[in-house]
Amino acid sequence: MTVFGALGGVGRRVVAEARRRGHEVTAVSRRAGAGGETGDARVVADVVRLSAGRDLVISATRPADGEEGQLVEAAGALLAGVAVTGARLLVVGGAATLVTPEGHTVEQAPGFPAGLAAVARACAEQLAVCLADRAADWTYLSPPVVLEPGERTGVFRVGRDEQVGEVISIEDLAVALLDEAEAPRHRRVRFTVGY
Repeated sequence: MTVFGALGGVGRRVVAEARRRGHEVTAVSRRAGAGGETGDARVVADVVRLSAGRDLVISATRPADGEEGQLVEAAGALLAGVAVTGARLLVVGGAATLVTPEGHTVEQAPGFPAGLAAVARACAEQLAVCLADRAADWTYLSPPVVLEPGERTGVFRVGRDEQVGEVISIEDLAVALLDEAEAPRHRRVRFTVGY
């Protein structure tokens, strides 16, 4: 499998979980000399090169503040690239469009931080790009609102478009992602996890 964004908080844990389970992993980052392979999830040629001969591509990229639009660019390039190589794509996205128990989206909830509006919009567009795709075999994972380092318990709830919890550790998000990689249950749809 290939993991884009392998040096980030989510990516590092996804790589560790995959290796723990015995998978061969190609770790990809945009920084040359950082270990692993160098590549950009926004460049179709890089996606094709790094997914050729692989059964799975995981995108765990997260752009810097002010560059949130890169999520949408990457979604388009990743989908185009895996459509060429036939690899399955798992995208770690955002929580903004999950429906809360009160019936509105996370982004529409009272008190949603204004500072997160740009990344929330970008994640919504990222999901829309995936939902519109008809060529690739993709899955989109929306984490809950709070995603932070913690314990790997392997115990969490799984849902589709409705929020099933407001928090999960990054370690357990990686477990959920690898569970889906190994036993696909959500093809061409979004799913979520939480405690």
